[in-house]
Amino acid sequence: MTRREYPSFVTHLECSMTGARYPAGRPHGLSEVGRPLLVRYDLDALARGVDRDQVAARDGGFWKYREFLPVTRSENVVALGETETPLIAAPRAAVADGADPGALVVKDEGRLPTGSFKARGLALAVAMARELGLGHLAMPTNGNAGAAMAAYASRAGLRATVFCPDDTPEINISEIELQGAVVYRVNGLINDCGRIVGEGRETTGWFDVSTLKEPYRIEGKKTMGLELAEQFGWTLPDVIFYPTGGGTGLIGMWKAFQELEDIGWIGSERPRMVAVQATGCAPIVRAYDAGEEHAPLWENAQTVAAGIRVPVAVGDFLILRAVRESGGFAIAIEDEEIMQAHAEMARSEGLLLCPEGAATYAAWRRALADGRVGRSERAVLFNCATGLKYPMPPVNRRVDRHGRIDYRTMA
Repeated sequence: MTRREYPSFVTHLECSMTGARYPAGRPHGLSEVGRPLLVRYDLDALARGVDRDQVAARDGGFWKYREFLPVTRSENVVALGETETPLIAAPRAAVADGADPGALVVKDEGRLPTGSFKARGLALAVAMARELGLGHLAMPTNGNAGAAMAAYASRAGLRATVFCPDDTPEINISEIELQGAVVYRVNGLINDCGRIVGEGRETTGWFDVSTLKEPYRIEGKKTMGLELAEQFGWTLPDVIFYPTGGGTGLIGMWKAFQELEDIGWIGSERPRMVAVQATGCAPIVRAYDAGEEHAPLWENAQTVAAGIRVPVAVGDFLILRAVRESGGFAIAIEDEEIMQAHAEMARSEGLLLCPEGAATYAAWRRALADGRVGRSERAVLFNCATGLKYPMPPVNRRVDRHGRIDYRTMA
């Protein structure tokens, strides 16, 4: 492929808090005021330079939206067989809870490489690291992000170092190491791991790709919004339930919707954005309920949904702005309710959600019951990873092939 196949419409980077401009084409972390940088594009030129139907006809998963992405040289694209993730209707679950059969749809991000939606953000972060000449990447993770960075970094020929809380699922730690990263367990939470990454930069020379501490994971997660709009025929659903830890995907989708409107591919209508957290770690919900713009550290965070156990988010104000501007809300779900929703979706629809995805189903059910979501409104639940990565209930029933089998008990 030639460079012309990846035309760059990037104009600059912008501090999400102050609007200060930063030059593109060089490595950046946070802005001078310690807030995330957002990639900005010449959207007029982009609108002239790309046809919506041509984009829709491409394959390659999220890489087909290349004009909306910052990679400029095709040789820096890092691909592992990305595909469009499906929208799967859940009519039995919808009807059982009193909604119309077509009201509930699951976007199953577990079909991506490494089994989670983290592939989107880390594929872009790694591609841009290669484009910018970086050789060693480091990050904290609750599991899936580390697995994605390890896989894409190995594919790109880059070094990767990952720090995980002690109680990260064993399968995540194993897959991170097996896919080429060096992984360390830490006796703390993800924010403690993040502090270690930050403090080690000067000595090790690694580049910090923590959530929102570099500009490009947002651009990768933005493709969820681009893909969703295309799948809905260049319209949008009424409401999106999103499992929210660091919130990169929620922020990225909100950015995508604005860019799509600015180039004329969609109208001004927006889905209500719902930030879903667990009651054991709900800093965004607490800030939303209090009318605050920032979410202070949540002490003693704990939940079965490890992916949303993020005690403090550097992009908290961006999450809260998207939720409020869209007319959405933030909601916290008990662990028991999450696991009940997990089991019920598996049994009624055959969909094995991850705990974080199950939290969105539980949140939708509660919102439907209290009237915040209408029975005929189109709701999209984001299942962020395959449920196969997580512990499941043991099964102890046995049959002795040498003995008499009582088939009547199986009828």
